[in-house]
Amino acid sequence: MCHLRQYPITIIGEKSMSEPVMAGTGPVFQMGAKRPSAFHRGVLRTAALSLIGVLCATAVVTSVQAAQSADATYSIQSNKAVHGLMLDVAQAGSRLVAVGDRGHILYSDDQGATWTQAKVPTRQLLTAVYFVDANHGWAVGHDAQILATSDAGATWTKQFEDLKRESPLLDVWFRDLDNGFAVGAYGALLETADGGKHWEDVSDRIDNEDQYHFNGIAAVKDAGLFIVGEQGAMFRSADWGQTWERVEGPYEGSLFGVIGTAHPSTLLAYGLRGNLYRSSDFGSSWEKVELKGVRGALEFGLSGATLMKDGSLVLVGNGGTVLRSADDGRSFRVFNRPDRISLAGVAAKDGDELILVGQGGVRVAAASGAERSQQ
Repeated sequence: MCHLRQYPITIIGEKSMSEPVMAGTGPVFQMGAKRPSAFHRGVLRTAALSLIGVLCATAVVTSVQAAQSADATYSIQSNKAVHGLMLDVAQAGSRLVAVGDRGHILYSDDQGATWTQAKVPTRQLLTAVYFVDANHGWAVGHDAQILATSDAGATWTKQFEDLKRESPLLDVWFRDLDNGFAVGAYGALLETADGGKHWEDVSDRIDNEDQYHFNGIAAVKDAGLFIVGEQGAMFRSADWGQTWERVEGPYEGSLFGVIGTAHPSTLLAYGLRGNLYRSSDFGSSWEKVELKGVRGALEFGLSGATLMKDGSLVLVGNGGTVLRSADDGRSFRVFNRPDRISLAGVAAKDGDELILVGQGGVRVAAASGAERSQQ
């Protein structure tokens, strides 16, 4: 996100246009350096992990403080939740569901005109949400929490948490009502085969000795599953998660997400400083997608993506960046919103309009990403 899903509170933002540096009360760990010792990793894990750089630092701190209060069972109902930090949004049939800071989950039955706050049994930061059908969905977040809903996001139950991990889950995907995966910091890979009644840690299926953070997981049409993460880490599974192989990626910086396109074996991986890559052979080969804004090459981090009903692709990121492709990801039209608000996720609205989430909550936007009044 500035979608820096894996970095502790104090970081160097993307204005520096360099790889961010982990920093905090504990030891400093620069990306590309040797992984910290087990003790140092433990110190790092105690820091709240942010998604939108320094902006998230304040949100995460308040989230942790809230979680430590005596009555921290459910997220606090607040009229301001719709304007708070939201990190992901998904469609549940005709309903829209967004998740974010302090355990806030919002849903809308009128295509984003109004939002209702769901009853949620956590006050931790929620990082991702996924619906397998109109009613059944899962959300993941800090404390390795996994929440589930069977009523299209109106109410949620906690299926799993692991306080000992002291690190978040960062993405979730389900193939059907029973089979799903959650990925996260330090190479976490959790699997369920019964709709989340039981979750098993299957991180050892992946050759990830350096414990690179896994930031995104997605299905690729007619091919399998794909994971991307820290330092350009890429892994693919042709048998839907039972076995994995490391992929030689095109980029050594952090990748924040991955999305399959409407075409078989085709996917996009996106990340830091506007880096975007396309593969049409399930990751065996890659080509860089050049992104040009009004001031030259795009250098804002990319953090979220969605596949529209017509097969077009929309990506969002820092600096109010909204990208749209009508040719299966080969090229993109670049738009930067005048408000420059960092965006973390995007979903389709009726027609070709968009729901954007990130800094400042949820917004309804035109197809280009601009405010509808500016079209």
